[in-house]
This record gives sequence, C-alpha cells and structure tokens, in this order.
Amino acid sequence: MRTVRASASILIALLSMTATPAPAPQQTLWIVQASSLPAARRSVADVGATVDRDLDIINGVSAYLNPWQLERLRRLAGVRLYEDRAVTTRCLLGSVVSTTNTLVSSTNNTLATSPVGTVTSALSPVVSTATTLLSPITSPLVSSLSSGTSTKDGSGVSALTLTYQTNYPMLVGADTLHQAGITGRGVTIAVLDTGLWEDLLQNYGGRVLATLDVTNGGTGPVSGDPYGHGTHVTSIAAGGAQNLGGGYLSIAPQANLIIVRAFNGTGAGRYVDVISGINSIVAAKQKYNIRVLNLSFGAPPHSYYWNDPLNQAVMAAWRAGIVVVTAAGNAGPKPMTIDVPGNVPYVITVGALTDNYTPYNPSDDRLASFSSTGPTYEGFVKPEMVAPGGHMVASMSSSSYLANIDPNSMMPTESLFTMSGSSMAAAVTSGVVALMLQSDPTLTPDNVKCRLLASSRPAVNSSGTLAYSVFQQGAGLVNAVSAVNSSATGCANKGLNISADLAGTEHFGGPANRDKYGNYYIMNMSGSKWGAPLSGDGLKWSTAYPWNQGFYWSQGYTWSSGYTWSSGYTWSSGYTWSSGYTWSSGYTWSSSVPWWTSSGSGTTMTSPASIVTWVPNQ
Repeated sequence: MRTVRASASILIALLSMTATPAPAPQQTLWIVQASSLPAARRSVADVGATVDRDLDIINGVSAYLNPWQLERLRRLAGVRLYEDRAVTTRCLLGSVVSTTNTLVSSTNNTLATSPVGTVTSALSPVVSTATTLLSPITSPLVSSLSSGTSTKDGSGVSALTLTYQTNYPMLVGADTLHQAGITGRGVTIAVLDTGLWEDLLQNYGGRVLATLDVTNGGTGPVSGDPYGHGTHVTSIAAGGAQNLGGGYLSIAPQANLIIVRAFNGTGAGRYVDVISGINSIVAAKQKYNIRVLNLSFGAPPHSYYWNDPLNQAVMAAWRAGIVVVTAAGNAGPKPMTIDVPGNVPYVITVGALTDNYTPYNPSDDRLASFSSTGPTYEGFVKPEMVAPGGHMVASMSSSSYLANIDPNSMMPTESLFTMSGSSMAAAVTSGVVALMLQSDPTLTPDNVKCRLLASSRPAVNSSGTLAYSVFQQGAGLVNAVSAVNSSATGCANKGLNISADLAGTEHFGGPANRDKYGNYYIMNMSGSKWGAPLSGDGLKWSTAYPWNQGFYWSQGYTWSSGYTWSSGYTWSSGYTWSSGYTWSSGYTWSSSVPWWTSSGSGTTMTSPASIVTWVPNQ
C-alpha cells in the first residue's frame, strides 16, 4: 500500500514538472527602423512581437524583443535595430509625424495655473495680459531699497521676495531687449526635460499652452517636476518673474511654452521616451507655433551622428523648421567630449561660461572647466557658442530631488536653486532665439544659427588674440542684442543637405583634423590645398586649457576664417585623419565605448542610469 502511494506521488510530481511552462526568454526594449512606419510595424509583427510605440519621425517603432526575435529581424533586408539607451539631463551641483501621443491642452488638463495671470486659449500664441508682479502693494518697496541691498559682484540679496537679481540676462544683453519690448512674445519654446513645477512667482499663467508626459509610454499631462531640472531650465529660458526694480529674471519672459516630460524622478531617461517626445513636439508645431526646442540632456555618442536614432529625430525637427538648441555636455575640458544630440552638425550646441562670481566685471569671465569640447568624431566644430552656465539661479521647488540632495544650493524662501551645467547655457540660448524670432518671425533655423555665430563675442587676451580655440568656445559668448540686429545669412550649415542626410543618400564630415602630435586644427576646405591646415587665430589647439584664467569677451573681434568651421563636405568612408586613423565601423574609441551598429547586440541600457557627475558650482 505504501508502495502504491509513493508511486502515485512521484507520478503527480512528474506531471507537475511537465505542466510548468519554461521561463520566457528575456526581452529588452529595441528601436526597429525600416523604410517606413508600416514596414517597421510589419517587421515586428512578422517575428511575433508587439509594437510598444510608433516612432514615425524616424520611420520606426519600439518593441520588446527576445534573442530569437532579434536574430530573425537582423536577417531582414532594410531593417535596422538599436537597443534602447539611457540619456541624462546635463547639470552639475555644488517628415510624417505621429499624432498618437498628442499634447494635452493646458487650459483643460494639466498643472494648476497661476492665479496671477488670466488663462488664454490654448490655440492662441498671445501672451496673457495679466498684471505683472509689480503690484501697487510691492511697488513702494522699490524706493526704499538702499544701495546696500542691490546685487553686487559675488553676492545676491536674500531679503524680500524677488529682490534677488539674476545676472545672465545682463550678461547676454537680453535686459536691453526687454526694455525695447522684445520679450519672446508670440514665440513658443518647447522644453523636453523632467517636467515643470509652476511657481506662482514665475507668472507662467496661460503661457504654458500644453504639456505631455511620455515617460514609460505615457500620454497624459505633466503633473509636476519631481526632479527639478526641467523647472530650472524652463525658468531660465522663459520664466516670468521680475525683481523689485521691474527687471525680468529670465531671457524670454513672455514666450509661450510647451512642456514635455521624458525623464524620471532622478533625472534619467531613455531614447524611446525622448524620441517619442520629439515626435509629439514636431506634430504639434503648427498648432502651437513651436519655433524653438530646448534639449538640455545628453549621452555619449556610440555611432556616427547620422546612425543615431535620437539624432535622426533631432534632425527631423530642424528640417521641420524648429530651431533646436542642445547642451554640449559636462565632460570637459577634454577634447571630443560633445554629447548626443549636441554632435548633430545642423543644430546649435552650447557650452558654458562662468562670470567668476563677478557679473559686473567682464574682464575675468572664463570658460567653465566642465564644458564639453569639440571637435565631434566626424570633424565638426562644437560647441558653436557659449552662454552663462555657472552658478545659475533659477526656479525650483524645495521638495524636488535636486533640492534635497544639495540643500545648501536652495533658497527655500524664494524657491530658487543654484546649479551649473551646459543645460543652463542651452536654456539661455533658447531664450535668445525666442527674442530673435519675435523680432523677425521669418528666420529659418539655418539663419538663426548664422546670426548667432556672426554676432557672438569670443574671449580675447591682453594682446587681442583669442584666449580659447574655436574648439572650446565656438564663435564665443552669445550676444542677444547683436543677434537680433544682425542681417547675416548663409554662414551656417554650408555644404550640408539635411534631407539627403536623413534619407541616407549622403552624410557629411566637418573641417576639423588632428595632427600626429594630437593637436587639432581647421582644414582648408577649398582649392588645391584642401585638407591642409587653415591659417588664422584660434583655428589650432594643442589641448592646453586655461580654465582657471579670466578673459574679456570682445565684441570687436572678427574671425579671420569667415566661419568655415560651420561648413561640411560629403563624407567618405576612406577619409583619413592625418594621425593615421581611418574611419571604420569597427573603430573603438579611446573612452572604451563600443561602436553602436545594427548588427551588434548593443549595450544593455533599458534601465535608466542616474546622474553621478557632480562638481562644485563654477
């Protein structure tokens, strides 16, 4: 009897083991590209997978795939695969586009708007006509402020709400334009970042036309900014706060805003979310008059710029007529440290400057040591220019992640936070672009870039020669007044063809090269001496970096090269740097980053990485 029972137990156990399904192969998130969106969807369906999201701005989709499905897709002609990658915000402490994800109208379903302003129609780009923050209650305080309470070099006022002065509008000349009525009115800036916390003192009111949270495949409105970075960046570019003297604390204080959240509560994100966000912004361009896109984030490049799907989305936005402003990165002062998507040759990539805590003394301003430096791996000069990015004071909630990990940089009584980074420099430049477009709405992205280049002020030393090379400072410090008044055309993106680039029929290289000693220089791009070093001040760089010295940023300096660094030539796979390096897809960069190809397995990046590169404010 015992034997029968034992045999039965063994049989039941064996049957249970047989009935238990084998564990499913591990799936990871991939971007699948094809000749069109329908073709990409069919490819995914053919291997038994399900489309996660449409990314038609790059003729692709995202999908969770197991190794077997990946192998089958790799065998299909015309299909390219990219494993999802992490991307992080850049700050330092101490053509057919999808309409699947639509922006949510701010007047219907988004953050609570400020009672200071009157909400306007979401379809109207007109700025709210609400009264300014200088109400009759606070106006008498202006006359009672003594000279001792005004902002001076190295310090700010901590008494009375909104008496703290931000100096970056003055450093780029935006304050002068404000007095002339040029405030960004009628121009919409899209900020793709960590969200937005609407401080009442920032007077956003009806200027926030719409919001969208795309994190983890979301399609709803933005409900805040748990990290804080997006709020900081947005208020630098287009916050509406004023000090007691009536001066604005931001660059384009009456610009309209579209807020897209694509990063989580620790400032981390992924390619799929960011591309989805850009997709939605381009789809909403006409509805909301979106003219500027601020991208204050980055990731190390893993491929040529044209093969990167995030870069492709950014290029599509530029082709659609949106001026894209990106952060250079915070990996300086080493050369060739420009982030994705800042390595896209068409867009405006911005490095960071610090006023050395003496905003009223321009002679000691300097390039921030963390500011990433060019050239790119394809030989383009980046950044194109620099803007204030050191110890930047801007809006942030005291309950945000950043405020809690660096409480010493928080001014809780005024909801202001101080931090540094090329993120902040990009936000300043986005604001300047909004001022330019209010003044002349007919400007194309290429002409906006051209006028910024032609009007920037490079740093010069006491002998009148350039203090930094073009690879470090580009054309120099952004100058809002000169950019608005400029009539320059045709000096940016010469020799490039963005439609051919996106179609894959042509790709482009830039004029930078490196000699056998490791020095970088600008090549002659024309005539019988093509490829030889071009003579001119600032066009060579031995990687020496005087980051601890201050210089004057001269408005009178004229670049002898005529902006040749903003041009390109058709890329050839046989192009050889003079140091002996020949470009090939098998090249592994000195930073030990594997080349990202459609045939490789990629680097596991589906789990977002947190920001860890903190440095003291500069």
